[in-house]
Amino acid sequence: MNNPIPSNLRSEMKKAAKILREFTEISNRSGPDKLIPAHVIAKAEGLAIISVIKAGFMITARGGSGIVIARLPDRRWSAPSAIGIAGLGGGFEIGVEVSDLVVILNYRRAIEAFAKGGNLTLGGNCTVAVGPLGRNIEADVALRSTAAVFTYCRSRGLFAGVSLEGSCLIERRETNRKFYSQDIRPLAILNGEVEPPSAALELYSILEDYAEKYTSDWQSKNMRHSIKI
Repeated sequence: MNNPIPSNLRSEMKKAAKILREFTEISNRSGPDKLIPAHVIAKAEGLAIISVIKAGFMITARGGSGIVIARLPDRRWSAPSAIGIAGLGGGFEIGVEVSDLVVILNYRRAIEAFAKGGNLTLGGNCTVAVGPLGRNIEADVALRSTAAVFTYCRSRGLFAGVSLEGSCLIERRETNRKFYSQDIRPLAILNGEVEPPSAALELYSILEDYAEKYTSDWQSKNMRHSIKI
């Protein structure tokens, strides 16, 4: 698992690239049926990539850090904005758990929820679904196409019980200010008011490679369909 303790934005970008690679590349831990499908990322309007630690006995606390990026009108990816997450909960539970999350933001309203901070309320008009896995699941995605958010999570640790907790997103404005050398709001970053930094090139490269894989898979699928016809 990756370090959930907040750090500078350059380190957060490197952590995000590492997490995303683990969710998109076949490895000893992840076969093809355990990966985020390429078309899910290719069609996303934004991504939040976060590491979170959760610990407690009866009363639990969670905290973590990560980044958010969004699609620009030309379909390029925006510069990243640093975020934090914190929460308290209660219930019959005990343990410690560290999790890496990739949150697929399918609509602009979901991006705004992650950019503005405050209580993370993803319900009603901002529905959440566990993200589909595997490669041949376009029909599965279509069935859940109304979900504003798909979530993917990998955890390590021991935690047992039922959690009744809320979370709060934190605008890490000082972290953004230090990296971009200006006082700028997260939504402005995600709307393209700063240039994508070279420090995020590894992250962008993973996303571009996955987009190319989606295009290649789509062309192969349609070529086979044409041949059958």
